[in-house]
Amino acid sequence: MVANAGTGDGAGTLAVWRNADGLTPELAVELEKLGYGRIWIGGSPDGDLAAAERLLDATSTIGLATGIVNIWKDDAKTVAASYQRLQERHPGRFLLGIGAGHREFTGERYVRPYEALVSYLDVLDAEGVPQDRRVLAALGPRVLRLAADRAGGAHPYLVTPEHTRTAREILGPDALLAPEQKVVLEADPVRARAIGRPRVEKPYLSLANYTSNLRRFGWSDQDLAGGGSDRLIDALAPHGTPEQAADALRAHLRAGADEVVVQLLTEDGELPEVGYRQLAEALQG
Repeated sequence: MVANAGTGDGAGTLAVWRNADGLTPELAVELEKLGYGRIWIGGSPDGDLAAAERLLDATSTIGLATGIVNIWKDDAKTVAASYQRLQERHPGRFLLGIGAGHREFTGERYVRPYEALVSYLDVLDAEGVPQDRRVLAALGPRVLRLAADRAGGAHPYLVTPEHTRTAREILGPDALLAPEQKVVLEADPVRARAIGRPRVEKPYLSLANYTSNLRRFGWSDQDLAGGGSDRLIDALAPHGTPEQAADALRAHLRAGADEVVVQLLTEDGELPEVGYRQLAEALQG
């Protein structure tokens, strides 16, 4: 079992998802002070894991994870060597998240992704990356079962608490379950959806793995069209006061998540530190 980021409903069960270009050592230090348990480096961070190393060097206790290293972009031996380097420098603080990415971005290389993921895990085994220090980007039942059998858990992206509940049933009680959840700290629904909808629509509502997963949980073609129905946007990027956003995050914890990986959506150019502080305080309150 991967050690989770904390227990209960406090800020220790809260992690942060952010693209590498939006993560600085200074922000990592601030998140550590606020009690966040882990930072997930979003997008497809390079297999040298330099982005994670830079943030680990700047902090002392917060965990770092990749969300996710794309198996088509970086070979498993390179990633394994990078993992070993980070483990030697910062024992126990790094979690390797890997996944098969998206057919739409990968093109002709995207052949038999499940088998490619299994082969990648075989190489990680051979190179000494412990099973309990890696997690899989998993949405559907087959990859969730693989995450339970061959990894320490799963990091689902663009999901609702209903998916979290199902994922926990598939993973069993011991695997780490760390779903990503977007939130918008804005009480006005029109303004909030104007922030959230573009971040959901592009690219996710044009990617088959996400739309198929949403349909699996009852979302209709009408919900997925036109940038997403208000109901869909409110579910995938809930909005409100910090206390209301905290309630949306707690819904994942009640559904079986060990940590909720929050992606704070803001107006372009708005600094996120205030929002992260407000969320931490609301979860502790």
